[in-house]
Amino acid sequence: MNRKILSLAILSVWLGLSGSSWAQTPVRINWTAVTGAQSGMFMAQQEGLFKKNGLDVELIHIPSSSRGIQAILAGEIAFSFMDGSNAAQANLKGANLAMVAGATNRQVFSLMAKADFKRIADLRGKKIGITRIGSSTHTSSLYALGSAGLKPADYQLLPLLEVPNIYTALAAGQIDAGVMSPPTNARAKRSGFVELMNIAKEGPEFVSVAVGTSRSYIKANEDIVRRVVRAYAEGVQMFKTNKAAALRMIQKQLKVSDPEIQEDTYNQFREYLEYPPYVSRKGMEAVLAEIADKDPAAKNIKPEDMMDMRFVAELDKKTGGK
Repeated sequence: MNRKILSLAILSVWLGLSGSSWAQTPVRINWTAVTGAQSGMFMAQQEGLFKKNGLDVELIHIPSSSRGIQAILAGEIAFSFMDGSNAAQANLKGANLAMVAGATNRQVFSLMAKADFKRIADLRGKKIGITRIGSSTHTSSLYALGSAGLKPADYQLLPLLEVPNIYTALAAGQIDAGVMSPPTNARAKRSGFVELMNIAKEGPEFVSVAVGTSRSYIKANEDIVRRVVRAYAEGVQMFKTNKAAALRMIQKQLKVSDPEIQEDTYNQFREYLEYPPYVSRKGMEAVLAEIADKDPAAKNIKPEDMMDMRFVAELDKKTGGK
């Protein structure tokens, strides 16, 4: 009996130590833009969902998918938000990345312009603001402008690094139009600028924002990946179901003080944030088809080569999508 009690005591100590270690697992996650598309991570941090899942998460800000991917490959961070296009192009160069959770499978952007422009075609010869070449804003601008028959030679794209900078440049008259995500597009509307296209509604299914990491990290840290995906999914669910908490996050993280713009941002992303957070296969097919127009090697990549959805699928099976 004493030997049994001793064994139980040792087991309890071991479980306590391992639980303490598990509860302090440090993880660095990059958010790339001031947008509600990354609300799942912000909510998980705000509401203690990472800690609930035994993670000590440091959210850092490196603007743009491409730079976030570089940081992953350099071992500086574990995860980053990234768009399907940058992830695919990196994999074509041997990066071996995998998207483990989807954020938005549509391009949640608006093409905003000065009030004297009534049609997209009117932007011929004009200056258009984006964040960076190769970014989601770049991809969205090409789609929106191309829908009106405009080719890249018909306008000038100006990289302005961050989405809020696009609005600032538009307000200052430095550009004629720009691609903006919520809440910045709502600010532009309030200031009298016109929405020439709501790309989320009028554009195709397309992997615009996802959470990714390297396959080597997944192999070495499968349980951490599982917990990050779980906390992220819980954050998305809370965003969609707890409006008060979501509005607090929008005010704090996205720096939106105006209640109407908070409401607009919430409503747009409540509709488009994926839950369960799958990366769309159809959306990834669209990404690869676009890349293949310039790089035929993309024809040899399958959507499944770009994603690892088993962690989301595990959650989906356990919760039934609830």
